[in-house]
Amino acid sequence: MKQEQNALSILIPTYNYCCLSLVESLHAQATAQDGLSFEILVADDGSTDTATVTANRAINLLSDCRYIERDVNVGRAAIRNFLAQQSRYPLLLFMDSDMVVPDGDFLTRYLAVAHEPVVDGGVCIRGDVRSLHHNLRFRYEKRSEEQHTAARRARTPYAHFHTANFMVHRDVMLAHPFDLRFRHYGYEDVLFGKTMQQHGIRIVHLDNPLSFEVYETNAEFVAKTEEALRTLFTFSHELRGYNSLLSLSDLLHRFHLHAPVRIFHRLFGPLLRRQLCGARPCLSFFNLYKLGYFVNLHFLGFSVQRTCDEWNEK
Repeated sequence: MKQEQNALSILIPTYNYCCLSLVESLHAQATAQDGLSFEILVADDGSTDTATVTANRAINLLSDCRYIERDVNVGRAAIRNFLAQQSRYPLLLFMDSDMVVPDGDFLTRYLAVAHEPVVDGGVCIRGDVRSLHHNLRFRYEKRSEEQHTAARRARTPYAHFHTANFMVHRDVMLAHPFDLRFRHYGYEDVLFGKTMQQHGIRIVHLDNPLSFEVYETNAEFVAKTEEALRTLFTFSHELRGYNSLLSLSDLLHRFHLHAPVRIFHRLFGPLLRRQLCGARPCLSFFNLYKLGYFVNLHFLGFSVQRTCDEWNEK
C-alpha cells in the first residue's frame, strides 16, 4: 500500500444535527481496515440546539474521534477549511453530517483509489415513496437521482462536484481551500470544481454513494432554494459556464426575455410558492419558480447585490 492509503482523516462539519450514528458507522469500518491509521473529526459550526450538542459529545468517547465545538457560525466554506487545517493525515474524506453509510465497503472503495487527488463518491436517495410522496425535497432528489451516477457525473466532472461525499489529498485541499466568501447555502462546491479545473487537478467520479435520507419540510426546502439562488446571483460571474440555470438565464437575457419572465414571476410567483409549500407540490412549478426567482434578482439590482455583499461580510 502507498502511504496515503494507510492514513485517513474523516471530516464532518455539522450544524444542529446529531451525527453520532454516522460517526459510529464510519468508526466501525475504519477500525476493521487492516493497518489503517485514522481519525474522525466533527466540527460543530456554532449549533444553537443544546440537546443536539449534548448528544454529539458522545463522539468523544470513541477512539480516534473528536467533536470540536465552535461558538460562532463561520459558514459552509470556512468550517471545511478549518477541518482540513485540523486534520493530521494526508488523505481527507469529507461528508455532510446528515448522510448515512449504506454498506460495509464504503471506506474500502475509497481507499482503493487513494492515489487520485480528488474523488467524488456521489449520493443515493432513500426513503419510502408512499410516505414521502408529498415531500418536495424527496421528489426533487428522486427525480434527479439518475444524474448522481458516476457515469453521468463524469461527463462534466468539474461542474458536477459536490461536497456531500468526497475524498481529497490534504496538500491539494490546503493549497486550494474553499472560498471564504461562501457563508450561505449553495455553490461553494461548484466553485471548488472550477478551481480544480483551472489548476489541472483531476476529479474522479466514483459510484460510492452515501445515502440521503433526511428531508426538510416543503417550506424549509423552498427557503433553502431561495438562499441558494441568491448565492448563485452573487457569484454569477465566477460560476458562469458551471450551472445550467445560470446558462438558461443568460440565454433568456440574450433574446430579451428576462422582462416577460420577471412579469410572470411578479404575478404568479407568490401562488407558485404557496403551492410548493403545500401538501401537493409540483416539480414543474418548482423549476418555473426557481427560474422566475433568479431572473427577478437581476431586476432588483444593486439592493440585492448589496444585501448579498453584507451577508458575506458577516
